[in-house]
Amino acid sequence: WADTATTKWVNTPEAARKAVRELLPYEPDLIKAFADGWRYGFSADNTSMDVDTLSALVDEAHKNDLKVVTHTVTVERGKVAARAKVDVIVHSLQDRPVDQETIDLMLASGTAYAPTLAVYEPVKPGQSPPDSLDNPRFVQSNAKFQYALQNVKAFHDAGILIALGTDAGMPGTLHGFSTLHEMELMVQAGLTPVEALMVGTANSARAMGVLDDRGTIEVGKRADLVLLDGAPWTNIADVRKTERVFIDGRQVVGPGTALPQANAMMTLPATPAQALIDDFEGEAGRTRLDTLRVQDTDGGMDRSVLISLVAPEPDGDKALRLSARMSVKDDPHAGVILPLSRGSLEPVDARAFEGLSFALRGDGGEYKVMVRTVGGWWQAEVKAGPEWATFRTPFADLQPAANWRGDQTPWTGADLLEVQFGGGRGAGEALWLEVDDVSFY
Repeated sequence: WADTATTKWVNTPEAARKAVRELLPYEPDLIKAFADGWRYGFSADNTSMDVDTLSALVDEAHKNDLKVVTHTVTVERGKVAARAKVDVIVHSLQDRPVDQETIDLMLASGTAYAPTLAVYEPVKPGQSPPDSLDNPRFVQSNAKFQYALQNVKAFHDAGILIALGTDAGMPGTLHGFSTLHEMELMVQAGLTPVEALMVGTANSARAMGVLDDRGTIEVGKRADLVLLDGAPWTNIADVRKTERVFIDGRQVVGPGTALPQANAMMTLPATPAQALIDDFEGEAGRTRLDTLRVQDTDGGMDRSVLISLVAPEPDGDKALRLSARMSVKDDPHAGVILPLSRGSLEPVDARAFEGLSFALRGDGGEYKVMVRTVGGWWQAEVKAGPEWATFRTPFADLQPAANWRGDQTPWTGADLLEVQFGGGRGAGEALWLEVDDVSFY
């Protein structure tokens, strides 16, 4: 939700149509609607998208030849998605057994179903079960997973098109591996190995409207092929026995294949950092590095509301202004990210510099200056009053961010990705801040 250029909040049909039109210049492959608002059937339904809004979103997308998939995880919300004629329900309906009404609605609308079983498996491959099988969270996860298995079989038997997705990237849900495991879980749910293979190939291509290009081995179609040393049509576990892979007819995995050296690299090569990051005098919405500024707030059902804009100062100079109302939760926050490369994908090497220089003014409270590296977030706190002041924060003063999840690697200065300015206040309180002349020194 940080990238407001391609992530939109909508709660009316008019807003949904406008949002779809705003996405068209980005040439998306599909639109995903988070129609359930972080719900899994056990919390109040106060953030879900209503059927009129979702229907308008789908209609506008279809007018522009775009498929719509929805994050949908409860049976009642599945009915809403089907009534809105979404193309694919992504994630499992897992709060109870699916009923005939839902099946009928999905059949009538042609809605396909991609249950992403791999992300919901209570104990994923390589993980250990909890110390106590009576752990309430585990009991709940296991119950939902059993509903997920039961429902995908019910949908399949009813003639609803089943497609393959995984939500890979979530904890314990590895890219690539989880795709293969998803087919194994389909068999665990009651599909035959042949049916699971169809789900992972032709069915998914059909669900996304690209079956004329891929999904089956036919003359004139894309030559993307995986050759297996086994018989997965009888033993689905043989999908793991990859022998060769071809993309567009060219072998990229298998005997004799020379893989690119970049395949062994964890990140793109770093480029030298430029001194000026942003003085807010350039193209609207973009830093002086020609990267897109993005807003960042806390997550969950209640989120801090942030407005940021570049506005002129009395002297004619421009500065970035932030105003936020904090969400009602522990440790709310809001800020603006200045990516050091497009998409924050290419690290920059700032070892030629000593730290960050910037001008601030604000409400007199403490603010966080944060730097994200490949290994994690680093931060320092500064206090800014209503008068402009110039600050210099040496890299040596940055400390690992307390809320960083994962292995925090030592600071090197050679792998910087983003700079962020923001802060937090008490639940429901307001914050304001102005930033200018951000650079390395």
